[in-house]
Amino acid sequence: MQSVARDYYGLLGVPKGASADEIKRAYRKLARELHPDVNPDPAAQQRFKEVTAAYEVLSDPAKRQVVDLGGDPLSPGGGGAGPGGPGGMGDPFGGMGLGDIMDAFFGGGGARSRGPRSRVRQGDDALIPIELTLEECATGVSKDLAVDTATLCSVCQGSGSAPGTTPMTCDTCKGAGEIQQVQRSLLGQVVTSRPCPVCRGYGEVIPDPCRQCNGDGRVRARRSVRANIPAGVGDGIRVRLAGQGEVGPGGGTPGDLYVEVQELQHERFTRDGIDLHCTVHVPMTAAALGTSMALHTLQSVEDLDIQPGTQSGTVITLRGQGMPRLRGSGVGNLHVHIEVVTPTRVDARQAEVLRELATLRGEEQPELAARAHGGFFSRLRDSFAGR
Repeated sequence: MQSVARDYYGLLGVPKGASADEIKRAYRKLARELHPDVNPDPAAQQRFKEVTAAYEVLSDPAKRQVVDLGGDPLSPGGGGAGPGGPGGMGDPFGGMGLGDIMDAFFGGGGARSRGPRSRVRQGDDALIPIELTLEECATGVSKDLAVDTATLCSVCQGSGSAPGTTPMTCDTCKGAGEIQQVQRSLLGQVVTSRPCPVCRGYGEVIPDPCRQCNGDGRVRARRSVRANIPAGVGDGIRVRLAGQGEVGPGGGTPGDLYVEVQELQHERFTRDGIDLHCTVHVPMTAAALGTSMALHTLQSVEDLDIQPGTQSGTVITLRGQGMPRLRGSGVGNLHVHIEVVTPTRVDARQAEVLRELATLRGEEQPELAARAHGGFFSRLRDSFAGR
């Protein structure tokens, strides 16, 4: 009985006309979900073997052509060795870890690589938060920060070898960093390459690793970093300190350190970009008669003039008393919101004076205010009255 060809496109979840990049992304996503190092479920492991074999077929132009013609390059007689054998649906990677598989397919000594990969690699970036007051954000500040990152091993200076020893060429791959595998196909023998399982693609092994860093060339340590925070920063802003991040494997170039600002809430001012807002409570009598007060801003002490008859909701703007602009020139404004305070408790004498004032002003009873500009019917009435 003739066997049915496997749906390799369906295993990866891509259409038949998918590009090589789409197939690669689909496999990368599935491999990270199903690899035994991540998902110990037996069903996931079997599924991982299937999608891996599917990617191996569809990433090979010759095998993909067989699939597109309706054949199965991994079935007996179809150009492969069948399940479990070389090129089959068993474990085509001989127990390699997830990182090795990613290297094999996506760089770092895989089928498309040439020569061994370097142990020395770029370090990762690091992130550390820093709490700043509004005043510190306004003026800028320099602070010494304690940072825990990977640093260069002081014993082996990044080589990974114990003092007095050196790495040796791998006997398995002879320093190539990869080994070749021959597979049969309809078009003949196909030679593929994968990272050497002994040296993991480096082309050399470390017989006597450094005891301090265990051969990694770096150790974790706490150090002090000077951070210069510019004026005008705000909550969530990140300041980049070049070369102050993680040292890379093998003593590689460090990444960058990003200092993320966490702006603390101020007791008097609220911030809106480069502008500041505050509220001033003015007694009823002072609002009626007018007054002045000394207002402490972030930069100085300003005279705040409150005109006679000032109402609640009035906003007085003090120009140039806000926050500096982080990128560029200029300073924002300070908006002072006036809130007129009506007394809630008065004694007999105060009540007598207030009643006398109300009599003098004819304000013994409240009045219903007319709507501004009138309503629809009043405008209609006025239009007829004007005829």
